[in-house]
Amino acid sequence: MTYFIFRNSTIEPLFTDFNAIFSGYGDVTIGMSDVDYFIWFYLLDLKSDIDSLVDEIDDYYHKIELLLTKIPDSKPLIIFTIEKFNRSRLVNNDFILDEAIYNFNKKIFSLDVKYPNVKIIEISEFISKFRQNELIDWKFYYTSDIILNPKLKLYFNDWFTKKINAINFIRKKCIVLDLDNTLWGGILGEDNVEGILLGNTYPGSAYSDFQKLLLEIQKKGVILTVCSKNNKVDVDEAWEKNPFMILKKEHFSAFRINWKDKVSNILEIADELNIGLDSMVFLDDDPSERELVSKSIPEVIVPELPKQPYLLTDFLLNLYEQYFQVYQLTEEDKNKTQHYLAQKKGKEYKSTFKSYDDYLRNLEIHTQIQNASKFNIPRIAQLTQKTNQFNLTTKRYSEKNISDFVINNHFVACMTIKDKFGDYGITACAVVLINNDEAEIDTFLLSCRILGKGYENVFISGLLNELIDKGIKKVKAEFRQSNKNMQTENFYDNFGFKLDSINNGIKNYHFIFGEKIIIKDLYNLEII
Repeated sequence: MTYFIFRNSTIEPLFTDFNAIFSGYGDVTIGMSDVDYFIWFYLLDLKSDIDSLVDEIDDYYHKIELLLTKIPDSKPLIIFTIEKFNRSRLVNNDFILDEAIYNFNKKIFSLDVKYPNVKIIEISEFISKFRQNELIDWKFYYTSDIILNPKLKLYFNDWFTKKINAINFIRKKCIVLDLDNTLWGGILGEDNVEGILLGNTYPGSAYSDFQKLLLEIQKKGVILTVCSKNNKVDVDEAWEKNPFMILKKEHFSAFRINWKDKVSNILEIADELNIGLDSMVFLDDDPSERELVSKSIPEVIVPELPKQPYLLTDFLLNLYEQYFQVYQLTEEDKNKTQHYLAQKKGKEYKSTFKSYDDYLRNLEIHTQIQNASKFNIPRIAQLTQKTNQFNLTTKRYSEKNISDFVINNHFVACMTIKDKFGDYGITACAVVLINNDEAEIDTFLLSCRILGKGYENVFISGLLNELIDKGIKKVKAEFRQSNKNMQTENFYDNFGFKLDSINNGIKNYHFIFGEKIIIKDLYNLEII
């Protein structure tokens, strides 16, 4: 990724590991137009003249307003907030500078709502990690006009990378939780339901707060699952009868409560949810269990839990920042647990039918193919970043990339699915490049949550029918092999595409149109 950074001081040392181009000091002339991101990164000067600093802050916002008229809507503009780095108040009740900073930040926060391409990063989150004498090196300030200490480069690099990942929806998906001395204090089999540590007094209060934070994390689109050596009937009783239990059974998407080894259980959870092992984080208080999982399944993140319960909440906040933070939530994120529970009910429902088509018809399925718009582009970008298994090319795209495709008159579409058990939201997307009367399927993917009901055939059929309506005569497509998408290797072959060549794991195809493709009415497909 490439960045063009507007700055008012020397910040190059902080970005040496990024492909960045810098403006002149205070210059708002648009530089490289083909960069992936524009960044506004102004740092408040360390001088003590409060009036001039207030004037500068006012000028900052006017420059940002000017930039917004120049930068295309499809180009992301990341704006850093401003904060004080040093002691600047000589009179205790002189809050003029603080008020100017507050008003500036408030105005740029509103830009995030008004402009879809604007993203805000709070620099206060970074500087709060350091003391003032660590943030500022006066030698660098006076000799090189460097405000933020270049010795913090590695910390800044790591922090900024996480912020970019959050903007691009790159995050882990699932937390696998042990129960005894992890989700609650004590051992359920020995202490019984009323004896486990939860509640308003320490150490139970620490476990209760840990559960409260986990619940908030679950609401932010992270899947919670259980992997515990316990008797299931005892755990069910604890969930039902302990009055201090925050997390209930319905907050978890999968359970392995038995006496099997945890490696096998985690593999089963991944298979049940159809997610990659590298999207999972395993939390267990037992060092031997952690070591076994870490060595047996190295793709799974296995952090060391703190020994003291009072450190659990801070540990979990750091864990979330490291692996799970996201810039904005989609509707699919908010309803993710419900989606997995609905999927589980659907599997149970399937066993009551002898005919597969009867099963699908009784699901009362409704599918809808939508063109890309400002309302669904964030989710489309998210799917390209996260989907690995049913992904024919595994190309990763940002919101800006998707917007560029649309602006250049290519065909970008997504599919929503719902049935009698729930609304799964946007779970498939495609990018089709248009060139006169020919097209090329650049991206075709489906979320792993909806596989197994033929939705991939519905989606490709709907897309091809739409291309016929657009006057397309021939479609090219390719399969690019990855470590995780082998289940899709023969998708185009099975659908009727003709294989042209195979080279270094890339299979090239073409499809020549005849009549429109008939789609079974049991899918109730609507194209809008």
